[in-house]
Amino acid sequence: MAFDLTRRLAAEAMGTGILVATVVGSGIMADRLSDDVAVSLLGNTAPTGAILVVLISILGPISGAHFNPAVTMVFAAKREIKAPAAALYVLAQVVGGIAGTLIAHAMFDLPLFQISATVRTGTGQWIAEAVATFGLVLTILAGLRFRGDAIPWLVGLYITAVYWFTASTSFANPAVAVSRAFSNTFAGIRPTDVPAFIVAEVTGALIATAVVGWMLADKNTSASLTSVKEIE
Repeated sequence: MAFDLTRRLAAEAMGTGILVATVVGSGIMADRLSDDVAVSLLGNTAPTGAILVVLISILGPISGAHFNPAVTMVFAAKREIKAPAAALYVLAQVVGGIAGTLIAHAMFDLPLFQISATVRTGTGQWIAEAVATFGLVLTILAGLRFRGDAIPWLVGLYITAVYWFTASTSFANPAVAVSRAFSNTFAGIRPTDVPAFIVAEVTGALIATAVVGWMLADKNTSASLTSVKEIE
């Protein structure tokens, strides 16, 4: 069933908003309930992975459930979404994400508009974001090729895992990075640190696209190209 662009944009904005509200809201709740940072991170991780399963399952059929400018960029590069629509997707994701931050603040009776003071910078953090986004795109593209029906679970489980093995706790999403800059809470990131995170995320996504494109290239196509070169 095809949905028009307006409905697809609404799904992207709403999905990203709910995702960010979950990340920020669960971070606030976890931080309030425990003084142990590890426990708080666990309380932030599980809801994020779970909500991704839900959101991709219910909104995927409408918009593709990108909720992430890096993912939209990948599908635009693969020509599976036209550039004008991709630009609108990114706008919807950023606007929806910021709205999700404000909603999380409202739910916990915090000032709606905040600027984060949490420092997240350094080579380790940037490498972590590149790795996290590389793995996310790998999971999506390979999952679509082999287990399309399992994508919600694959992405949800991947994000749950990558929270814990990356130094940055896996933003892996430019819209989420921008949105979290407006929350001076457990999930926040200092605005001046956001651009480097975005560069790392885009880099990881592009590398993953190239690697998956090579790894999953059709054997028949490769054989045909080889034959043509031999004839020449």
